[in-house]
Amino acid sequence: MDIVWFLLHITLFICSVTAAASEAALAKPNCSSHCGVLTEIPYPFGIGAGCYLDHWFQIICDRTASPPKAFLNVIGLEVLEISVEGTLKVTSPITFSNCSNKPLGRQAPNLEGSPFVFSQKNRFSSISCGGIALMTSLYGSKIGGCLSICDHTNTSVLQPNSCSGMKCCQTTIPLHLSAFNTSFGAVLNADSQMACKFAFLVDHDWFTSNSTNISAISEMDSVPIVLEWSLLDYTNFEIYGTNNWTNDKSTNCSSHCFCSKGFQGNPYLLDGCQVPSSVLGQLFLLFGGWWSHKVVRKRKHIKRKKKFFKQNGGLLLEQQLSSGAVNVDKIRLFNSKELEKATDRFNADRILGKGGQGTVYKGMLTDGRIVAVKKSKIVDGGEVGQFINEIVILSQISQGNVVKLLGCCLETEVPLLVYEFILNGTLSEYIHHQNEELPLTPEMRLRIAIQVAGALSYLHSAASSPIFHRDIKSSNILLDEKYTAKVADFGTSRSMSIDKTHVTTKVQRTFGYLDPD
Repeated sequence: MDIVWFLLHITLFICSVTAAASEAALAKPNCSSHCGVLTEIPYPFGIGAGCYLDHWFQIICDRTASPPKAFLNVIGLEVLEISVEGTLKVTSPITFSNCSNKPLGRQAPNLEGSPFVFSQKNRFSSISCGGIALMTSLYGSKIGGCLSICDHTNTSVLQPNSCSGMKCCQTTIPLHLSAFNTSFGAVLNADSQMACKFAFLVDHDWFTSNSTNISAISEMDSVPIVLEWSLLDYTNFEIYGTNNWTNDKSTNCSSHCFCSKGFQGNPYLLDGCQVPSSVLGQLFLLFGGWWSHKVVRKRKHIKRKKKFFKQNGGLLLEQQLSSGAVNVDKIRLFNSKELEKATDRFNADRILGKGGQGTVYKGMLTDGRIVAVKKSKIVDGGEVGQFINEIVILSQISQGNVVKLLGCCLETEVPLLVYEFILNGTLSEYIHHQNEELPLTPEMRLRIAIQVAGALSYLHSAASSPIFHRDIKSSNILLDEKYTAKVADFGTSRSMSIDKTHVTTKVQRTFGYLDPD
């Protein structure tokens, strides 16, 4: 149940972060970001003092209209949509000729001197029968035009998505166009000259989806067009010179700002470019999934360790340690993580030796001590009580010529025994493989024999309970850095092993250090 609540909290957190990211403001702080159907007014556009870059980008919101309408203050065009990527959708008047109840002389807006130009996403379009529509510059030179003809049947209907000369004609416009006038001429007959005709600049995408009904368009006074906007005077702009700035002279010899790849938002605001909310959501989902997996895995690992601890007699050992009859300072319960770190996760390069009853690894504890960690084979659950009893007894041994058991780890699948590390190997190696640098002199051999005898005497009589080795041989006698003898390999692992391929002798109250042989 805890993990369910955890996952629920992660999900709620992800949703809140994603929602916060998706609502990142495009307008300046404390500035209105919408007016009627215009739901986003990004800076450098803005409503109210201090909310726009300069008078060209000032938006007037007419709240007397229903719904409220937004207008460019200087040019007076109604604003339908604004993009921080440099486009602006506004309404532009239709120019009529010889059409009843329609005003004459209306022209497309003059954008000269402004930060706006007509986008090439627009098309100059004309609807007439046998007429030509012309685009001319303010100085009278021809810019472009198109001719349309018709057969005087179904004059109010166009083929879907078609404006190719029959009743309707279209043409593209020049790059960076900022002003033009519209005029008409007849090419067929006098009737064509007097017929109702109209022309307009229009957003090509909008016209494509609305071009099937001439009557509906003829009833309109204006149509949507797309403008491209840029910054004329950017040297005093607040982000000029920051990482947001990208000089782009492709439009009206001015500049645009763009968010770097992988970010989105308003590059005209300081810190306006942010990681997309979808990416944040994915990152947090990934993090949440990873964290949930980690929590589940950790819980499972803890459960396994508790199971092994109980299976290997950990509760019995804790019971004996808490009874007060045992010197707790002489035995240490290691955790599995500590011994994994000490042996580099039981790296094969750390192996000191292998035997029928287990493997011994060299390790270094966090306090810098070098130890030998013995990893036994699978143990017989019926002998766990005897194993724990031997651990307790042998951990109490304090004799300089006996390899000392420092502690154990019982939370792994098989018990891990930790011994002091004996540097110079076994006596057998020195007897059967003469060391030229340090041969065993008669004096050294005698001293080693005396030390071994003293160790056995201690085990037989001085220890709290008699301990019989039963397997004294040169391969079970280790030599430390001063060539002091250490009696080892007492056989606890043998008493616990279920490996039937080895001949073993039941050893009572003994312990095992498998020396590397």
